[in-house]
Amino acid sequence: MGAKKTTWQIATSIAVSLIIGILIGNFISGKSLGRSLFLTPNNKINVILDIINEDYVDPINLKEMTEGAIVNIINELDPHSNYIPGSELQTVNVDMEGHFGGIGASFFIHKDTIVITNLVYGGPSSQAGLLPGDRIIYVNDSLFTGPEITEDKILNTLRGPVGSTVKLGIQRDFSDAIITYRIKRNNILLTTVKAFYEVKKGIGFIKIYDKFSHSTYDEFMQAATKLIAQGCTSFILDLRMNSGGSFEVAGKIINEFLPADRMIVYAEGKSFPRIETISDGSGIFPENQLVVLIDQMSASASEIVAGAIQDNDRGLIIGRRSFGKGLVQNQIELSDGSAVRLTIARYYTPSGRNIQRKYQLGKSDEYNQEWINRINSGEGFYEDSVKIDKSLVYNTISGRPVYGNGGIMPDIFVPIDTTHLSTYYINLNNKDIFNKFAFEYSDKNRKILNTFKDHLSMLEYLKTQPVLYEIVRFAEENGVKKRTFMINRYSNQILLTTYACILSNFFGDEAFYQVYLSDDPVIAKAIEAIRKGDAFPQTIASMKYKELQ
Repeated sequence: MGAKKTTWQIATSIAVSLIIGILIGNFISGKSLGRSLFLTPNNKINVILDIINEDYVDPINLKEMTEGAIVNIINELDPHSNYIPGSELQTVNVDMEGHFGGIGASFFIHKDTIVITNLVYGGPSSQAGLLPGDRIIYVNDSLFTGPEITEDKILNTLRGPVGSTVKLGIQRDFSDAIITYRIKRNNILLTTVKAFYEVKKGIGFIKIYDKFSHSTYDEFMQAATKLIAQGCTSFILDLRMNSGGSFEVAGKIINEFLPADRMIVYAEGKSFPRIETISDGSGIFPENQLVVLIDQMSASASEIVAGAIQDNDRGLIIGRRSFGKGLVQNQIELSDGSAVRLTIARYYTPSGRNIQRKYQLGKSDEYNQEWINRINSGEGFYEDSVKIDKSLVYNTISGRPVYGNGGIMPDIFVPIDTTHLSTYYINLNNKDIFNKFAFEYSDKNRKILNTFKDHLSMLEYLKTQPVLYEIVRFAEENGVKKRTFMINRYSNQILLTTYACILSNFFGDEAFYQVYLSDDPVIAKAIEAIRKGDAFPQTIASMKYKELQ
């Protein structure tokens, strides 16, 4: 009886196992069949991610995997298409929009503490009574000091919706007392026109730094109008170190310099019908002498400006060959707060040039390395080192030859200034010694420095002080070895940079650039060209500016 029962149990177990095996097999094959039936070239990535999510042996973070897959896909395109995670999109949008909700104060992180260095005139912090030199100790009753305080954390905390309130606990004059301020955030303009002033009698200088945002045109017009009122009749537009930005804003600025019915720029792509931007003749600079300054960091919108001015023989381009970006991106925001910045077209200068440097899809690292190699080749120092494909020749409106691919080549080449490029100066710059020293000097001497009403009077005072000795000592204390020969030989540039950084703590970017650029050889060449009359359209067309270069 026992043997029969055992045999029956074994038979039953085998039957159950077979049934379970058949069911599992049918289940798996059913899933596979369903997946194969619904697989298309357009949803293959989603199907694979679903398979991994459901069947992979260990738990996985599907969100992180998806983010990584998107980055890898975008990286297979051109070097300027990119994916923007949701955590970074707000910062990117602020840069492009040119404004944000904030308290209107700039700051410096000193010994793990936030110190206010400057206030926006009439801004929320200024109206509330905050002062340069104030230490922010508490934010919304939470301690806000320590090594974990970063610039990003400060910006994310102090910025917020316009009309919202932030509570600050302030320490002043090194007192132990904490003063409480409630500050209502307001709309703060993120300026891109960093400086404008009369650089020489009758010559106005305007510097658009870093990018073209949606507010740049209005800033530019305000600066230009003030310079005209001061009697300026010729202009220098400095686009060095400007990486680009708004395509439309660049066109509006160019329009101010051209007569009617001149091509400014055009763009077209596979799904982007040709769009032309034509001048309407309403500009406020119809015939004034104009010089545009560019360098190896001038890209995109900066090159649109330089290319249009050059191709229309409207002004002189002075400096060094530009970056070489001739692609147009469109930012497509996704419902989860992220975005894709996708190349949708190529833009062309009026003569038909596309100045985009050569690239291969998916080879962004090689593309970036090529630019570094170009800089290291010596082209910043010697015009003869600049490699131009002269088979891609185009002509300006008067017939001057210009070339495509690889950026905008200036009409007048000015090499990188080597008068301050000592290893000692470079070490000071790389270790941020100028800014750090300027802050400490300003903080220690704030009482007397606050008595000066303009940057020129403060500059004269600084020139009477042992600033060179003090920054050299500070640098040595912070890891930069004293190099007596280099300090003596390059003392002028060391001092100019130091003075400029100190002045910026009290009078902002305007004062910084007026001092920092006061001995700039590219600006000097621009002034020389204007004084000779070489930047008039008719002189440019005849190429007289090339004489005695």
